[in-house]
Amino acid sequence: MNTYLWISLPAQRLYQIDNGIIIREYPISTARNGPGELEGSGCTPRGWHAIRAKVGARLPPRAVLVGRRPSGEIYDAELARQHPKRDWILSRILWLSGLEIGFNRLGKQDTFRRYIYLHGSPDHLIDGKPGSCGCIRMRNADVIELFERIAVGTRVYIGDTPPHSVRFPTDQHPLA
Repeated sequence: MNTYLWISLPAQRLYQIDNGIIIREYPISTARNGPGELEGSGCTPRGWHAIRAKVGARLPPRAVLVGRRPSGEIYDAELARQHPKRDWILSRILWLSGLEIGFNRLGKQDTFRRYIYLHGSPDHLIDGKPGSCGCIRMRNADVIELFERIAVGTRVYIGDTPPHSVRFPTDQHPLA
């Protein structure tokens, strides 16, 4: 495995790792309910996943997606005022599928059937704090960039520590 993504829950960061070296880093927001795998929990599932589908290619930044389809709306302050309780999914979707049977795949803990995504969000919601309903929220420019850089099938690890030996580009570990 040369390239994969690591979503660090304590750091609220997504790292793109290539040959053991972090080559990109993005701020994110995971679930306000914390980590967990059960359907209906509102938690972000842990463990190994893969990007199963990419949705939203060529949509404009801040395009609103509902049920994985463009609604025809573009998110702005006025639209936010009209729909204050909406859980915004914007710009792109990277749909995750769990790889660990009995933990995050199949049964009541199936990540794919829980509709867990990496997706764009109103940028002001990406503030270093958990706040989503289970998905991994990203800034719009960041999710668009990542969408273009990775392929369906890319592995994604969600957890507190990196799954393998990772060399950070500086001497300072982000969790130290």
